[in-house]
Amino acid sequence: MIIHIEDLKFQAIIGILDFERTIPQDIIVNLMIDYTYKNDFINYADVSASVKSTMQEKKFLLLEDALSVLSSTLKKDFFIIEKLYLKITKPSIMPDCKVSLSENYNFNS
Repeated sequence: MIIHIEDLKFQAIIGILDFERTIPQDIIVNLMIDYTYKNDFINYADVSASVKSTMQEKKFLLLEDALSVLSSTLKKDFFIIEKLYLKITKPSIMPDCKVSLSENYNFNS
């Protein structure tokens, strides 16, 4: 099974620039969770809530750190995750483009 959560949008403090440390900005998270469905399932509403609360509570400096912590948090909270794809986008940080960072995680290797 693969869960797709697309364009989860919320505001959070993230970034290293002075104004990014004081004013929440729009963040968009996309993710795919691959797991084997047997008797346990992953509630996508809980995944969305976990991503949002982690991002808002931690107030990350770097997208790299946010990806790392989110992957660890999701694996801890949803232990049956086998593979995870995460992408964090800052749609408003630059006037002429969206900026994103993504990573694939394989927890079975």
